[in-house]
Amino acid sequence: MSDFFKKLFAPITATLDFIQKYFKSLLFLLILLLILAPAGTESVKPPNLASVNLFGPILSADKIVKELEELSEEKSIKGVLLLVDSPGGAVAPSVEISLAVKRLKEKKPVVAYAAGTMASGSYYASIWADKIVANPAATIGSIGVIMEGMNIRGLLDKVGVKPQVVKAGRYKEAGTPFRKWTPEERKEIETHVLDIYQMFVDDVAKARRLDPKHPERFADAKIFIARKAKEIGLIDQIGSIKEAKELTKTLSGVEEAHWKEKSKWEQYIENLAEESTKTFVNQLKGWAIN
Repeated sequence: MSDFFKKLFAPITATLDFIQKYFKSLLFLLILLLILAPAGTESVKPPNLASVNLFGPILSADKIVKELEELSEEKSIKGVLLLVDSPGGAVAPSVEISLAVKRLKEKKPVVAYAAGTMASGSYYASIWADKIVANPAATIGSIGVIMEGMNIRGLLDKVGVKPQVVKAGRYKEAGTPFRKWTPEERKEIETHVLDIYQMFVDDVAKARRLDPKHPERFADAKIFIARKAKEIGLIDQIGSIKEAKELTKTLSGVEEAHWKEKSKWEQYIENLAEESTKTFVNQLKGWAIN
């Protein structure tokens, strides 16, 4: 009876043994197929529209700025859709993306779409688009700046660690976590934060034609649902990604839309990076709760 079952399941056992033995080789072949696989035969016409994803925390601008610059020089591309679902991030990369969008807009229409969250740095990155469309349930705004620090002096005292510092410049140690900030240091940090905030407000007001004398109406780090964001002028239209794509097509003046598709390999890498970022952020949330 034992031999009977061995023979019966022999093909399955052999297959599992093969996969286990040659897993790395099979994985390599799969990646190779993804790279070399044809993009598809859905359209034989060259693409005339393209989309760029701004998803997750903004920690670096390099990748997105490169994409925007390449699309700027690609003559067959007549319009670009910036897909946004990001809580914001570092100031400098957000501004860098914003300026890249502004440069691109000078050559071809740009539509920004708030798929989920377009707040803080990701809103800054989107302000120079010709039009901003938002999902009805999207979160818009959070025009504000924050700088946080810790005072771990008590912890260091408990473990018997005493920092030693050599500095030149009155405010060189401003923001240190090793002690409480002096009133002068805190004032200097506040001045810096307010300078960045004022730049943010001024750029939003200029890009969206809002009154910079009344930032309390659209800034102050307030967040808005799409309907309210439209009422105060932070966005132009409420709708789905379908409407955003249709608007991009209309502004670009193309009769028939042919969207530029990324290779399967690029899509695989982007999906992997996006999932990794989500996992990392979720872990941070879990740590913060605990």
